[in-house]
Amino acid sequence: MDLKRVAKDTAKVLTNYMTYQALRTVLDQLGETDPPQALWLHSFSANQGVQDGDAYLQALLVEKQELAFRIMTVRQHLAEEVADFLPEMVRTSIQQSNMEYRRQYLERMTQLSISEYPASPEQPTDSDT
Repeated sequence: MDLKRVAKDTAKVLTNYMTYQALRTVLDQLGETDPPQALWLHSFSANQGVQDGDAYLQALLVEKQELAFRIMTVRQHLAEEVADFLPEMVRTSIQQSNMEYRRQYLERMTQLSISEYPASPEQPTDSDT
C-alpha cells in the first residue's frame, strides 16, 4: 500500500470538495446581493463542472477573475476552519461506521446460526419433577 499516494489522492478529493463548498457559499451570497451574477455563476458552473476544482477555477479565471478570486478566498477560509478538526473527525467516523457494520454482521450471523438449529424439546424444570 502506497500511503503517500493515498494521502495525495485524499488531499485532491478534499481540495475539490472545498472548491465545491466555496462555490455554494459564494452562490448563496450572490443570490442575496447580486442575483444576476449568481445566475451567471450557476450557469457557468453547470456548463463547466466543478468535479475538478483546479480546472474549474482556471476556466473561471479566464471568464470572471473576481469570482474566481472570491471562490479561492472562501475555499481557503473553509480549509483553515476545518483542517484542525478533520483528522479526528475522519478517524472517529470510520471507527464508528466500521463498528456498526461489524455489529450488524454479527447480529445477522447470530440470527442465522440460531435459526439453523431445530428447536430443542423443553427440558424438564425442577418444578416439573
